[in-house]
Amino acid sequence: MNQTNDAALAAAEAHNREFLVFSLGEEEYAIDILKVQEIRGYENVTRIANAPDFIKGVTNLRGVIVPIVDLRIKFHLDKVEYGGQTVVIVVNVEDRVVGIVVDGVSDVMTLSPDQIKPAPEFGVTLSSDFLSGLGSLDDRMLVIVDIDKLLTSDEMELVESVAE
Repeated sequence: MNQTNDAALAAAEAHNREFLVFSLGEEEYAIDILKVQEIRGYENVTRIANAPDFIKGVTNLRGVIVPIVDLRIKFHLDKVEYGGQTVVIVVNVEDRVVGIVVDGVSDVMTLSPDQIKPAPEFGVTLSSDFLSGLGSLDDRMLVIVDIDKLLTSDEMELVESVAE
């Protein structure tokens, strides 16, 4: 009976996962769709004095004060422009709601475990600590971001203090 339970558990862990695909500059990134609360157009935010550059400020989302983090600045992209495609992905991370600004959202993609490769130690614009892997589908390569690790890092504790 134990072997059956173990096999069922292994099969459940090996299931496909859905990711929200977004772009930052020329690269495509993906985050677990289960972390996404909503996608909104970018609107002006209330700046916070002495906040790091990547924290654009805060906005009021139906009575909740939500810190807005510009991932393009956080990932040190050369060109950060706000246009019609710029969106805010509102995510839930450890009982915290945070908005992340990206260049655009393209689609939702399902990846099987064999389409996700381990993250390399170099060659991408952000620390590999925040990467959970690289997803490949046809000719597309997606950098899979571990949004929990990214938004709970030491510097992101500043976001918490900013929002309070």
